Amino acid sequence: MAGTTGRKRPNIVLFNPDHHRGEAMGHAGNPCVHTPHVDALVENGAMSFTRTFCQNPVCVPSRCSFMSGWYPHVAGHRTMTHLMRPGEPVLLKTLKESGYHVWWGGKNDLVAGQFGTDDYCHVKFKPPPGTGGDAVHAELPEGWRGDPDSDGYHSFYGGRLDIPPGKRLFPDHDLAMVEGAIDYLDDRPADMPFCIFLPLLNPHPPIAVEEPFYSMIERDRVPPRIAPPPDYRGKPSMMAGIAERTGLGGWDEDRWRELRAVHYGMCSRIDFLFGMLLEKLEQKGVLDETLVVFFSDHGMYAGDYGLVDINQNTFEDVLTRVPLVIKPPAEHTLTRRFVPGTCDALVELLDLPATILEFAGIPANWPHFSRSLIPLMDRGADDHRDAVFCEGGRLHGEEQAKEKHYLPGHQDPRDLYYPRLSLQAADGPEHTKAVMCRTGQWKYVYRLYEQDELYDLQKDPGEVNNLVDSPNHREIMNTLRDRLLRFMVETADVVPLDLDRRW
Repeated sequence: MAGTTGRKRPNIVLFNPDHHRGEAMGHAGNPCVHTPHVDALVENGAMSFTRTFCQNPVCVPSRCSFMSGWYPHVAGHRTMTHLMRPGEPVLLKTLKESGYHVWWGGKNDLVAGQFGTDDYCHVKFKPPPGTGGDAVHAELPEGWRGDPDSDGYHSFYGGRLDIPPGKRLFPDHDLAMVEGAIDYLDDRPADMPFCIFLPLLNPHPPIAVEEPFYSMIERDRVPPRIAPPPDYRGKPSMMAGIAERTGLGGWDEDRWRELRAVHYGMCSRIDFLFGMLLEKLEQKGVLDETLVVFFSDHGMYAGDYGLVDINQNTFEDVLTRVPLVIKPPAEHTLTRRFVPGTCDALVELLDLPATILEFAGIPANWPHFSRSLIPLMDRGADDHRDAVFCEGGRLHGEEQAKEKHYLPGHQDPRDLYYPRLSLQAADGPEHTKAVMCRTGQWKYVYRLYEQDELYDLQKDPGEVNNLVDSPNHREIMNTLRDRLLRFMVETADVVPLDLDRRW
């Protein structure tokens, strides 16, 4: 089937792990993680955008953003319980309406469940019973967290998983979904281009993985973690509050290194699953004519700053910088000058819809803020954005944004997520609304109920020395604040394309 430009539309694969940090790939400079499949793709046929940033540091708001081209504030998609609804733009829906056969295998952190998924895909895959596909997290043995009074109870660390007899891998959600996609490639409609959407679960906590991934990470090559400043001075109160309630302050570097190694082992497993799918595409003879996109929704702390998981309104690079690798269709006319490798232009995850639709030759039929990455891939541009943005948090009194019914663990200190949820549900400064503006050198964060942040990323890449009160940096802070104001005005809303009658 041809697009509006008359050329054949490419197939599309959206391979979307969860909690995958941008640096957790070999070609990105990580000395310990094993990602041979994504690295080979970058070497031979893809571009890795090494400075890609998400627009919210948790799952649902990030996914709503990169599937719509809207920032979270445009329509209030900034919680885990406010998903895309009928009438709002979703890339999958546009692809389906434009002639793609859309197969969706994986989690739904995107569209409101009460309306179903029929508008967005032809197949919402459910794995057969017994495949492990229904498991939300790895099935760890009872008592894996230890005693409630132990200093690992809220660490998310699970360690090595035992593979059941007769299995080559631990039978979990991600394996079931990838195997489902592989089976789909044998039975897909022959007269339609396909789109495979694989929103996987891992490397989401708990932090646990089976062999050989558990042992393939050399512990002495794990990058050192970023230590927090004393008493979290200058950092958001959410970070200090979570650190206090998780109780990991007494961990030595060996324990942190082990946790980080297992997390990188989970990333290596993701790469293995990605390789399984690439191999099937090659076997079916469709890899060359397929647009392949490997990307994550957000990162995670994984030990940096003495924290492990995520939260909704802190914006360190380890949370907001994500992998984004795009392999264009071979011989594509839009990328005649394409050379595989890396690109260090500032990019937003929100740029995916414009890029994918341009490759498919489909006009976007809604107002959006996405910008195509094809000029960067075609080496026809040296830059893309002067700044990238991320946002989160809530106002005092926004009860609907506290997520207390979705995640009720805010009242139970034994809940795995209690340290974050208890702060998130309170009307203190910790869950304040906040917005990040990041340039190549500077990061500025405006916070509604507490101190702002300003970091010189060239001198302080770990973001531990908050310069917001420095008289010597007042001019740059004012410049960034003005840039943030311009961003909020430019993206404050969208005007519908259809016009209403007054009588």
